[in-house]
Amino acid sequence: MAMKEGFTAVMKRSGPWWIGWIAEVPGVNCQERTKAALLETLTVTLREALELNRREATAAAGEDFEEISIAV
Repeated sequence: MAMKEGFTAVMKRSGPWWIGWIAEVPGVNCQERTKAALLETLTVTLREALELNRREATAAAGEDFEEISIAV
């Protein structure tokens, strides 16, 4: 079962670019020419990173594993 979770986009203007990070997920960072484009790109990149992390975790677990949703 997929869990909805909130994340924090940290964004700032740097010269002609907007740069941003997802605070809770190391490695998810992007740059775009507009703030709106940056937010969209961060969202797509975050989704892809979470999907990749999930695939890697379940592959590492092999067979006969259990999934439990947790909230922090």
